[in-house]
Amino acid sequence: MSDSRPEDEAAIEAVMADSYRAWSAGDADGMVADYTEDATAIMPGSLRGSREVIRENMARAFAGPLKDTSTYNKKLGMRFVGRDAAIVVSESGILFGSQTEVPDAAKVNNTWVLEKRDGRWLIAAYHNSPARTPEP
Repeated sequence: MSDSRPEDEAAIEAVMADSYRAWSAGDADGMVADYTEDATAIMPGSLRGSREVIRENMARAFAGPLKDTSTYNKKLGMRFVGRDAAIVVSESGILFGSQTEVPDAAKVNNTWVLEKRDGRWLIAAYHNSPARTPEP
């Protein structure tokens, strides 16, 4: 049975695109504008337990090591969990300076959990892990 929901898929893709654009602009407030207040972000060695903590960390990063960076993003899949939740799996990486490609060793796999609240899709959780090329 297919769960084709083109309007919800488009709305989720717009949320993701807004977050990526905010990253490229170095805009921590814009990057978390579509996060739930109780959102979590998990990255190797890091747990950020609220939208405000995520915003604070990104603001520091955009002022320091992530200044003038952008991201490479490739959606690998999207599926709905009930009526008001979705999981997006993607591959991404940070582009520094004039880079146009992310080296394979620097790519990460991401899981995004989105929740529809009051008719609006929001990011409730994010997790990334280094991508590994499958061994032959």
